[in-house]
Amino acid sequence: MARPDVHLARTDDAGEIARIQRYTWRIAYGEIVGEAALASLESEEVEGHWREAIEYPETDVFIATEGTFTVGFAVSGQAPEEDLADPEGRLPDDAGQFGLIATTLVEPRWQRRGHGGRLIAAAARALRSRGADSGVTWVAESDSATLSFFRSIKWNPDGMVRTLDTGERTVREMRLTGTLDLRVS
Repeated sequence: MARPDVHLARTDDAGEIARIQRYTWRIAYGEIVGEAALASLESEEVEGHWREAIEYPETDVFIATEGTFTVGFAVSGQAPEEDLADPEGRLPDDAGQFGLIATTLVEPRWQRRGHGGRLIAAAARALRSRGADSGVTWVAESDSATLSFFRSIKWNPDGMVRTLDTGERTVREMRLTGTLDLRVS
C-alpha cells in the first residue's frame, strides 16, 4: 500500500489542486451549485488563483498524497471578520483567536482513507502556530458527508447561516466552529 502524506503545497501543485477542485465539485456539488459555477472552474485562471493562494504568506495550502497521487487539499489562514461576525456585524470578543479552514476537498475515490483528517490536522497545527486556538468553517447544509466529518472532530454549527448566489442557484451554508486542539484518527 502506498504511503499517505500531507505537506504544504508548492506552486507546481496548483494544477493538481485545480483538477481535484473541478472533479470533486462536479461529483459532489454539481446539483448544489449549478452548471455555470462548474463551468467557471474550467478556466485556465483557476490554476493561477491556486498559485497565488499557495504563495500568499498569510495562507497555508496543504495537499494530501498517497504514493505519487495528489488526492486532496485544504486551505487555512486567519479568519476574516465577515466570517466571524453575527448578523448585526458584531464580532466575538475572541475574534483574533480564530483561524479559518476555508476549503477541504478529497477526491471522491480517495475518501474514507484518512486524508481529510490528516489535512484538517495539518491545517489546525498551522493555525495554532499562527496564534489561533479556535477554528471556523462554512459547509453547505445539504453536504451531509462534510457536516458529519466536522461533527466527528467536535466542530458544530453555531447557529449562523449564509446564502451564496452561484448565478443559477443559491447555496445555504452553516457556520461550524470548534477547537484547534484536534484528536483526528
